Amino acid sequence: MNTGEDSTGLRKILDLSRMISVFLLGLHFYISFYTVFCMLGWRAPITDRVIGHLYVMPVFKGWFLPKVASLVFLLISLLGVKGRKDEKITGRKISLVMFAGFLLYFGALLLLYIPINTFLIASVYIFCSLAGFLAILASGTWVSRRIKNSLKKDIFNSENETFPQEERQLENEYSVNLPAKYRYNGENRNSWINFINLFRGLLVSGTPGAGKSYFVIRHVIEQLMKKGFCMFIYDFKYDDLSRIAYNALLKNYDRFPVKPKFYVINFDDLNRTHRCNPLDPAAMEDITDATEASRTIMMGLNRDWIKKQGDFFVESPINFLTAIIWYLKKYKDGRYCTLPHVIELMQADYDQLFKVLQTQEEIKVLINPFISAYQNKAMAQLEGQIASAKIGLARLSSPQLYYVLSGNDFTLDVNNPDEPKIICIGNNPQKLQVYGAVLSLYISRMIKLVNRKGQQKSALIFDEFPTIYFNNMDSVIATARSNKVANILSVQDFSQLKKDYGSEQADVITGIIGNIISGQVTGATAKNLSETFGKIMQDRQSKSINSNDISISQSTQLDYAIPASKISTLSSGEFVGLVADNPEEQIRLKMFHAEIQNDHSKMAEEEKAFKQIPLVKQVSLEEVKANYDQIKMQVSQLIEDELGKINAMSESRENSDTNRSGKKHKEKKGNRNADSVKSVSM
Repeated sequence: MNTGEDSTGLRKILDLSRMISVFLLGLHFYISFYTVFCMLGWRAPITDRVIGHLYVMPVFKGWFLPKVASLVFLLISLLGVKGRKDEKITGRKISLVMFAGFLLYFGALLLLYIPINTFLIASVYIFCSLAGFLAILASGTWVSRRIKNSLKKDIFNSENETFPQEERQLENEYSVNLPAKYRYNGENRNSWINFINLFRGLLVSGTPGAGKSYFVIRHVIEQLMKKGFCMFIYDFKYDDLSRIAYNALLKNYDRFPVKPKFYVINFDDLNRTHRCNPLDPAAMEDITDATEASRTIMMGLNRDWIKKQGDFFVESPINFLTAIIWYLKKYKDGRYCTLPHVIELMQADYDQLFKVLQTQEEIKVLINPFISAYQNKAMAQLEGQIASAKIGLARLSSPQLYYVLSGNDFTLDVNNPDEPKIICIGNNPQKLQVYGAVLSLYISRMIKLVNRKGQQKSALIFDEFPTIYFNNMDSVIATARSNKVANILSVQDFSQLKKDYGSEQADVITGIIGNIISGQVTGATAKNLSETFGKIMQDRQSKSINSNDISISQSTQLDYAIPASKISTLSSGEFVGLVADNPEEQIRLKMFHAEIQNDHSKMAEEEKAFKQIPLVKQVSLEEVKANYDQIKMQVSQLIEDELGKINAMSESRENSDTNRSGKKHKEKKGNRNADSVKSVSM
């Protein structure tokens, strides 16, 4: 029992043992070097008489046995020693001091074999033995003061934040499977990131250099191509992804029931681009299609308008552009229904333009506010309504853009079972403000054609998605699953999406996607992802130190499985995320934190063997300039012809009115003559 009396009794026993140890060592020195003590005069008759009785005891025979006996009592005295705990005392320090103590304590016996002066030998022997004795005493005392139960040395809590992950490869006809490695229970384990249902959408995020394209999107393109997917790729840094897609198609032509064709839209190299009209009149069924195209163009040119939708000076230019698009759609069955013709027609004088547009009944309701402002001389209001559209579209007025946008090499129905396609449209980061709006229009028109029933399975891949604008992307993700359309969106950060699309729509897009994979991201994005991944049960330890003892308590508590700080410090190729499953293919371990395994040498060899995207047509500057001039001439001719028709109709109407008025005049004159004759006869 740990009572006060017990503690006092134990302390007295330990003190007595230590005193016996010192007494035995002192007697050993006195007996062994008695002659030296006599020379120094350190003796007395009573002492000699007592020591004479003790000398006959076996313990004092020889040099070694007395020292062992003294050491035994010293060790006994150390067994119950308790001292103030000290975190600076280490096991290595205790071992070194104790070893030095034993070495001095017993090594002093070797001095007896040195043939030198007895007094000197005695002095050195006693000194070394005492030094060793004190070193053993000190190190033995430190043993009780050392903290034996230290906490785990995992300062970043890395081992505690690991969790089991899916180690099976779950593959189906639509899946993408990425080999990976993760850490769990102190060891590295192989795992698989199984995107078995990409039709629920895939969001790829990560700062520049995190490895989005190299570790994720590249494999998505190659594996989906092997499974016969049609594909639309928005290549922000053309031709990084387009080259991968083209070479993957060359390897997998036999995987498609109907061989797909490869098309490229590229405004920088006209020799390697196809031509496509995003305002194809055959694909525009009613005026709502024109409205959607108009909204996409204007929002792409003026990204700040996205947050101002519904404002008068935002909706007015959209309505005006819609009217022009629909007019050209109806004019001669859409003969001139292209974006370059729209831009040129919009630049016409108001007087001529309004006369021409009024000939189309369906758009009168759209242009009446503009005509009213023009007739009432409200030119400031009119310019505010129209000029923003004209100024924005004027940035697209270039021969290169006109050449690509006015052709009709292919249609945008990517997943047409009879004519499957691989379409890559390339952007240029240095010309983002100009190209972005046009590419947004391509994407808007393409999705209208792709997201339909009865089409072939397809994938829409958007690299750096915030750099283009597409309205209602959330509804596409929500409905595309049933039409076998996989949407893969790549963003650098969620805040980038909020800046370009607005907070509400960005939250909906990020919240509706089923599959998420993220490299290094920081700030609010890392925090949102950490909260999305949820919490796991983790061990916790606490340590309490007092003057006599140390206590360590252990507990468990729920904490974030992947904290925001860890997401902010991910290495390139290291990803966290969630996967979605199917009702018939359920995945219990959906969350992952792993390092994707790429065979870098093999991939480098494949890239060296890549074939360049083929030349489409050798285009000369004269041909591009001639197309540009022809469009301008066609619009001028259109206005001239329509005004001629309007004038002819006006003259015809005036003539008919004149004839009717002349006829009435003759009738009135005849009536007057008849009345006069009648009065004369009377």
